[in-house]
Amino acid sequence: MSEPWTDEPASPDGREPAITAPPAALWLTGLLVAAYVFQTMFAPPDLVQALVYSPEPGPLARPLSLFTAVWLHGGWGHLAMNAAFALAFATPLARFFGPGLRGAASLFLFFLACGALGNLGFGLIHSGQSFGLIGASGGVSGLAAGAARIVGGEGGIGRLRSPFVVSMGGAWILSNLIVAVTGGALMEGGAQIAWEAHLAGFAAGLVLLRPFARFAGAPSR
Repeated sequence: MSEPWTDEPASPDGREPAITAPPAALWLTGLLVAAYVFQTMFAPPDLVQALVYSPEPGPLARPLSLFTAVWLHGGWGHLAMNAAFALAFATPLARFFGPGLRGAASLFLFFLACGALGNLGFGLIHSGQSFGLIGASGGVSGLAAGAARIVGGEGGIGRLRSPFVVSMGGAWILSNLIVAVTGGALMEGGAQIAWEAHLAGFAAGLVLLRPFARFAGAPSR
């Protein structure tokens, strides 16, 4: 499988660099960590609560919280899991969108849009219920979907029905259906895994990759 977007320069001595992820992917992961540090060390409890997304009284009652909840996490374990997957899936996307401010902005906005739509999907299913939703899982799921289309397209945007996209999507759906049936493993603080946000974020990533590729000026073949 060709990977024409992996043309990062080698180190001067010819050895591979220790960190091969593009700067945009590292910045996105660093922002998740910085946001959690701010949440736990500096933000007043009232502010944190205001940033949490809740579908009560309706899924769009507080639209800004669809975006702010992406940057909150329930503990270091929750953050570490999302940050690790964000770095893994953001790496091929950052290379695809390209270097520079435009590419980095495309990655950041793509992640945020998928996260917000993932939260909204959760809210539509649980409309009017007093759940509080936090975490970057919807955005990470969108990154996973985008990465799947790029791998399936061998550097371009693969078809939705390409074998890799179908297999990745099937695995994502199956794993989250298992979570839905079993209730999922409890996260820190008693919070459960919001499988609905995962599936909605993944679907958003599949659909939104092409318009964000146009914005970034990336190849869309």
